[in-house]
Amino acid sequence: MGHLSLFVIAAVGAAVAQSSTPVQLAVWQMQDSGTTAGLRGIDSVDGTVAWASGTGGTVLKTTDGGRHWQPCAIPDADKDGATLDFRGVQAWDASTAIVMASGPGDKSRLYKTTDGCLHWALLYTNPDKNGFWDAIEFWDRQNGKMLGDPVDGQFQVLTTFDGGAHWHAEENSRGLRVNPHTQGAFAASNSSLRLRGPEFPLFGSGGTAGAYVYALASMEQDVLKGCGDPTFRLENCVREGGPEMDVWKRYRTPIAGQSESAGIFSIAIRHPSERTIVAVAVGGDYKKPDVRTGTAARSLDGGKTWFAASIPPHGYRSTVQWGESIKAWITAGTNGSDLGRDDGKTWQPLDNGNWNALSLPFIVGPKGRIARLNPAALPKP
Repeated sequence: MGHLSLFVIAAVGAAVAQSSTPVQLAVWQMQDSGTTAGLRGIDSVDGTVAWASGTGGTVLKTTDGGRHWQPCAIPDADKDGATLDFRGVQAWDASTAIVMASGPGDKSRLYKTTDGCLHWALLYTNPDKNGFWDAIEFWDRQNGKMLGDPVDGQFQVLTTFDGGAHWHAEENSRGLRVNPHTQGAFAASNSSLRLRGPEFPLFGSGGTAGAYVYALASMEQDVLKGCGDPTFRLENCVREGGPEMDVWKRYRTPIAGQSESAGIFSIAIRHPSERTIVAVAVGGDYKKPDVRTGTAARSLDGGKTWFAASIPPHGYRSTVQWGESIKAWITAGTNGSDLGRDDGKTWQPLDNGNWNALSLPFIVGPKGRIARLNPAALPKP
C-alpha cells in the first residue's frame, strides 16, 4: 500500500512537470483589510502609503504597501460618526488626509487629520439640506474642487484655495443648470470629478436625460482669454468673464443613460503630450451590471468629443484609471475589471471580482475587499 502510494505520487509529479500549462497568477492579490465595511474611497500616495474609506465611519491606512491595514479613529465617534459613509479620501502622506462623507444634507461632511488619523477635525458641512456630495479632488495641498448633486436646479461645484478650510460655491452658472429630476452625479468611487489642471475640472453625469461631461470652457481659450495664466485663479476668471458668462460647457457622450441608475460613474485623464489631453469615461447602468453596451467612451480633445469603445468592458464600471507604470488603463465594477492599452478603444477582461474604486496599485470593494495589482499577471501587449 505504501509503495503504491509512492508510485502514484511520483507519477502525478512527473505529469505536472511535463505539463506546459503555466500556473495562472491572480491579477489582484487580496489583502486583509480587517473590516467588513463597504469600501468606496481609496487614495494611494505612492504605492506604499495609502488610505481607504467606507461605510460605518470607516477609515483605513497602510504604510507598508498593504501588508497591514490599520483602522483609524472614527471622525466624530462620540456623535454620529459611525453612521457616516465616507465615499472619498484624499491623502498627501502617512499623516495628512481629508475624508468626504456623502449623504443627504449635513451627512455630507469633510474631516481632516494631520496626525496619522489619531484625531480628526471637522472642516466643512454641507449647508444645503437638499445637497449630496459626490466627489472631491485636490490639485495640491491648497487647491481643490468638490462636486455635489443639483441644488435649486444647478450642479454644486465648490472650490477651496486654503486646503479645505473654506469652500466657495459657483452661483448662477448657466452651464451648470439642470433639471434635478433628470440629471445627477454618482458617488460610487469618488471619481466622477477630475481635474485637468489647477482649478480646471470636468465631471460626468447621468440620469434619464442622458450621460454628459461638463467641462470648464475657460480651458478652451476662446471663451475666457488669459485664464490659463498660472497667476489667475478660477474666481478671477469668473469675474473677468462677468457673472452672466456661460463658463461651463456640456458634452453628450455615448455612455448609457435614459435611466436614474445609468450614466457616467468615473472619469480619468492622461497627458501624452503638452497639448493633448486624453480622457476616458466609464459607467453604464449599475442595476444591470452584466450589460456591456454603453459602458466606456474616450475623448482625444480633453472632453469635448466622445467616442464609444469598439470593444467595451464586460459590464457596468464604476471606476477607471490610467496606470503610468503599466502603460495601460484599468476599469472595474461590480462584476470584474478590464484592461485597455489603446486609450479606451478596446478592453479585455481581467477578473470577475466585485469592485468599487481604484487608486493604483490598489482596488477596493464591498465587505472590506482590498487588493493590490500584480503587474506580472497582466496580459502581455
